[in-house]
Amino acid sequence: MTLIISKPEIVPFNHAVLPNISWQTYQAMLADMGDRRSIRLSYDHGVLEIKMPLGLHETVNYILERMIVALTEELNLGIRGFGSTTLSRADLAVGVEPDCCFYIQNSDRMNGRDIDLANDPPPDLVVEVDITSPSKRRFPIYRDLGVPEIWRYSSSRICIYQLQANEYLECEFSLAFPMVSGAILNQFLGQLAANDDNKLIREFRAWIRQQSGIITNCQSG
Repeated sequence: MTLIISKPEIVPFNHAVLPNISWQTYQAMLADMGDRRSIRLSYDHGVLEIKMPLGLHETVNYILERMIVALTEELNLGIRGFGSTTLSRADLAVGVEPDCCFYIQNSDRMNGRDIDLANDPPPDLVVEVDITSPSKRRFPIYRDLGVPEIWRYSSSRICIYQLQANEYLECEFSLAFPMVSGAILNQFLGQLAANDDNKLIREFRAWIRQQSGIITNCQSG
């Protein structure tokens, strides 16, 4: 009998995919690495993905996180951010660490405590930034966890995905923020090279206020 050992899929030096990893090994790695680390792990039925974000990845993720916070502040919405915390369910044999994630519609259910997906709803919005590793590999994990919306940045543009009929479909507008389209997000992200972070966010806040005023006027009229 010939024993065939699967080889790990090695892509850029900061990204690797390892097959035939047990749930116990995945959990042990999470415990050994702790919370203070830049490496992100995801697990899908025996396949472990390891990625280490680079500088541009963190820049884009930081701006998107600030844009989401600005939206909730200007629209007077609740929010509970959990960053890249591990989202996992042992009964489904899946786990993932998004670039950032937020409870918005369900923010009042998550005040002052950790996530327990056996009892809690999944985050309302997840952000995935692709610079050297394809996040679509992780979409089935988010689907199994029931995450309703993903903002995915890839190839210098962002797309909005919503979970519909057990699959992620690209949509023009956000579910969490119906006034926000992928086109608008890309318009502001396109200013990253020309503006410093605070200037970009100030202009984004001005756009939110303008749109809120238009909506208010239409409703009152």
